[in-house]
Amino acid sequence: MASSQEEAKAIIAGVGGTANIAGLTHCSTRLRFTLVDDSQADLEALKNLPGVMSAVQSGAQTQVVIGNGVVGAFNAVERERGGKTGGNAANRVKQPLTWRRVGGTLMDFVVSIFSPIVPAIAGAGIFKSLLVGAAALGWLPADSQNYKLLAVIPDAVFAFLPLLIAYTTAKKLNVNRPLALGVVAFLLFANFSTLINGEGGAALFGIKVQAVAYASQVFPSILAVLLLWPLERFFTKISPGPIRVFFVPFMCYLIVGPLLMLVLGPVGFWLGSLLTGAMIGLYSLLGWVAVAVLAALLPFIIAVGMHKAFIPPTIATMAATGRDSFYLVASLGHNAAEAGACFAVAVRTRSSRLRATAISAGVSAIFGITEPALYGVTLQNRKVLLSVMAGAFAGGAYLGLTVVAGFAVVGPGLASFTMFVDGANPMNLLNAAIGALISVAVAFVISAVIWKDSTSPTIRKELEDAAEGVADEDFPAELAEHSTGTAARHTTAGAPDAAPASLGSYGLIAPLTGTVIPLAEVNDPVFAGGILGDGVAIRPTSGGVRAPIAGTVTSMLNSKHAIGITSDGGVEVLVHVGIDTMKLNGEHFITHVTQGDRVEAGQLVIEADLAAIEAAGYDTTTPVVVTNSDRFAVVVSTRGNAAGSISTGEPLVSITEKELASGVA
Repeated sequence: MASSQEEAKAIIAGVGGTANIAGLTHCSTRLRFTLVDDSQADLEALKNLPGVMSAVQSGAQTQVVIGNGVVGAFNAVERERGGKTGGNAANRVKQPLTWRRVGGTLMDFVVSIFSPIVPAIAGAGIFKSLLVGAAALGWLPADSQNYKLLAVIPDAVFAFLPLLIAYTTAKKLNVNRPLALGVVAFLLFANFSTLINGEGGAALFGIKVQAVAYASQVFPSILAVLLLWPLERFFTKISPGPIRVFFVPFMCYLIVGPLLMLVLGPVGFWLGSLLTGAMIGLYSLLGWVAVAVLAALLPFIIAVGMHKAFIPPTIATMAATGRDSFYLVASLGHNAAEAGACFAVAVRTRSSRLRATAISAGVSAIFGITEPALYGVTLQNRKVLLSVMAGAFAGGAYLGLTVVAGFAVVGPGLASFTMFVDGANPMNLLNAAIGALISVAVAFVISAVIWKDSTSPTIRKELEDAAEGVADEDFPAELAEHSTGTAARHTTAGAPDAAPASLGSYGLIAPLTGTVIPLAEVNDPVFAGGILGDGVAIRPTSGGVRAPIAGTVTSMLNSKHAIGITSDGGVEVLVHVGIDTMKLNGEHFITHVTQGDRVEAGQLVIEADLAAIEAAGYDTTTPVVVTNSDRFAVVVSTRGNAAGSISTGEPLVSITEKELASGVA
């Protein structure tokens, strides 16, 4: 998604506006909003925005799936917000307490803590795996000083993991970050380690301090900051201003420090060991089956954003054992299968648009980012989804049977494949490559065999006939020069003038009498920017609104100011009478059809009292847009008594499927 401010405005509007945003983060593919009131988010509107693959609500988060352009989208939204926060997470509208909501809130907390540190540990893991590979090839002996000095760089990241966790937890809970780091720092202090590991151990006021190795641990820091959270607020509230700067941190050190040393630290270490043991135990119990099943289920797990739940146990396992043979390995099988299925679709499809999407998504999957494949291809077609699951299961089974392990917490892909380098087992890298190739091959073959292009030859012939009927003389000069979107790019030369009937179900007639203007001149950034689709607008001189195309009424708002019609060929048309006229709540409008009705082109659908609407202070300019213009190109073909003028029922625009439009441009 491009970092367009208009698109950012549309996303912000879709989640309920700036005032409804309590917090915003992003992962590798998603904008993750914490909203004051979840019910204000319009998921369907978000899903229909250009560049947005999907939108879901998962527990306490509203997630907008962007794909590879998420950083640009995040920056654009942040610029649009201007650093403002509309509310505080603590002031969120209270929702019914359910196990699902509790789980969602917990998931939001976990993701907010662990997602920010993934780049640090992923980079360190790749760094270390490259060193191991260089040593295995004899380029950099493991006992050399160069190797040892370079190795301390990634090793230190894992050793000081408690500090990274303390920082991100403090950020999530809005606790003073330096204070949080200071509270947990002693866990990694060499003198503390010497004391508790010395002969006879150590005791604080007669209470034995457990000899625990806190390097690479995550839960002691989380527990410490959770306790620090209310204490800092309490002491800030009760302390006088002149002494607050030292009194608050002193009291926090005094209370949290000893409790962390005696209770929270050992409990956190136990929780980490329990989680690591559960992961290792599951793998030990089910072996390759666990890897294969997880790989096959990852399309569904990723689709709802629950894959982030695997990050904490994977990090804990990596910190404890230095390797992971479960989640990272299953992810490799799934990523490769997504790529294979996408490439099969690209080979089989006759749609240039879908081919471009599938190739781009397949390449992203090869590099470890699967959301473009999931939302752009896989989840759109059940047979493609089945082929991905089959490929992931087959590749996952091989990876599990050969006990492949990953050595870096990063999305498995071509650029990060050194994460499977094992100095003690050269076959680990080879088996990882074989498993990935199995996933690609199985998904590719099955998808190529069972998936069929959904565009029938009959529809394609109708589209071609419609495209051939568009002539240069149908374009007023100023419209040809200024039409937005694809309009000006799909003019055909030399075709004869076509009667309105020749446009068939793929031509739009004018729903109003008036003057046609380019969509870019509409005084509304959403329409003018083409966010809702390509088309034109009419400045009407009469208020009888007629159906621009035959089809089914798929949208008729209570405010009566807009109608959506879907043709039998799948063209989705929106006629929006006036700008911001929704605020009239139906006043000055009379509707003649309801949602679900069948209408014919030219049938009266709405009557608008233009004089009354203008007297109320509203612009009556009426956009006519094709809302699924990702699939259909809009070709302006206006005729009239003067340039830009048009009467109800005259040809307005022609619609061609985009892969066909390229052949008649």
